[in-house]
Amino acid sequence: MKNSSKFKDENLDRLFCGILKLENLDECYAFFEDLCTIPELKEMSRRMTAAKMLRDNKVYSEIAELTGLSTATISRVNRSLKYGNDGYSVVFERLEGDKND
Repeated sequence: MKNSSKFKDENLDRLFCGILKLENLDECYAFFEDLCTIPELKEMSRRMTAAKMLRDNKVYSEIAELTGLSTATISRVNRSLKYGNDGYSVVFERLEGDKND
């Protein structure tokens, strides 16, 4: 995984370290509901869904219809999948690994 330091700072470090301390789904819900608005959470979840669909070779029009995302946002997610820091890949591989356990 590439290490991007484009926006790294101590505030983000604190946020990410805090996220890593969460131990289960209920704690994640509680923390993220406190941290984010419902529209922000829904937007992030739609991007994750789009990334999964892109990995599954779905076309933009199908992704847009199912997620409500614009094709510009889907394109941004696709660029991240292809040329980003491998963050989506790490998460998806670990989620898939959890299914196999």
